[in-house]
Amino acid sequence: RGFYPYFDSVFPGGGLTLGAGYRKYFADEAHADVRGLYSVLNYKLIEGLVGSPNHKGGLFDFGTRVGWRDATQVGYYGLGNDSVKDDRANFRLSTTYVDGSVTARPVRWIHLVGGAAYEDFQEKEGQGSDPSIETIYTPGTAPQLGTSPSYVRSYVSAGIYWLDSPLYSRKGGLYRFTFQDYRNVGGDIGSFQLRRGEIVQHLPILRETWVLSLRGRVESVLGTTSDVPYFLMPYLGSGSSLRGYSTGRFRDRNSLLVSGEWRWIPNRLGIDMAFFYDAGKVASRWNDLNFKGLKHDFGVGFRIHNPVLTLLRLDLARGSDGWSLVISNSAPF
Repeated sequence: RGFYPYFDSVFPGGGLTLGAGYRKYFADEAHADVRGLYSVLNYKLIEGLVGSPNHKGGLFDFGTRVGWRDATQVGYYGLGNDSVKDDRANFRLSTTYVDGSVTARPVRWIHLVGGAAYEDFQEKEGQGSDPSIETIYTPGTAPQLGTSPSYVRSYVSAGIYWLDSPLYSRKGGLYRFTFQDYRNVGGDIGSFQLRRGEIVQHLPILRETWVLSLRGRVESVLGTTSDVPYFLMPYLGSGSSLRGYSTGRFRDRNSLLVSGEWRWIPNRLGIDMAFFYDAGKVASRWNDLNFKGLKHDFGVGFRIHNPVLTLLRLDLARGSDGWSLVISNSAPF
């Protein structure tokens, strides 16, 4: 109740954030929040939400959100697994959205989610030290470059969930499939669908002195390439995927990602350390999504946390592009 610090990411690659929110309860556990984030790269988020959890004895949660997000210097390197680091260009993406969802838990560890959102994307000239995207790329090399589409996005997901918390966990797992339909409502751009499967498993060892954390994820677009804006295509490279590569380093219609961490917990109330390895690839065809030609990285991490929340994460990773330092307020997975 009242004011609180807010820890999250505005947009992948936005860097460390400062945030705050205000919450007011109005009926049992129902609440309304207003919150905002600002990042070191001038990324911004303003969001209002209403949550009404634990209906019918915890069977249903209802929620709605309205907000605006501004990512000022997102990197684009072209499509494909062989894109070149030096081909980076920046784009700016502002998004206005309204979202409503319902979560059902027929049993405690099964989560079923359904919802719909209206999302308006405004593509703008990129900021930062790299060239703006329209000076290097064309609609042929960056699909739907120069358009600012609006979509009604409907989505469903089904998962088995028994993590301690989605923001920090040392045991439990998540097995989830998500399907999203992007239905264009502004302009001549076609519609498309996105499917995602993901697995996360944390295996505690010796009373959580060590933890082996594993993650796998696949994403795939259904629809013609020309219908999918480049900024909505699956990508790898960020502080939560291929950590040795910058955000959006590899983009295409399909992506595959696997990660592993060996975590040491010297202080269960506040500190984790980790050795990690990530591997993945993107491909234009689903049949090419295999374990050949994977991009790799490895590194070490230091995290400050409380029992349910990651407060600060520092990951130093090495990939074929060189070294990368991740500074984040969230867990990698």
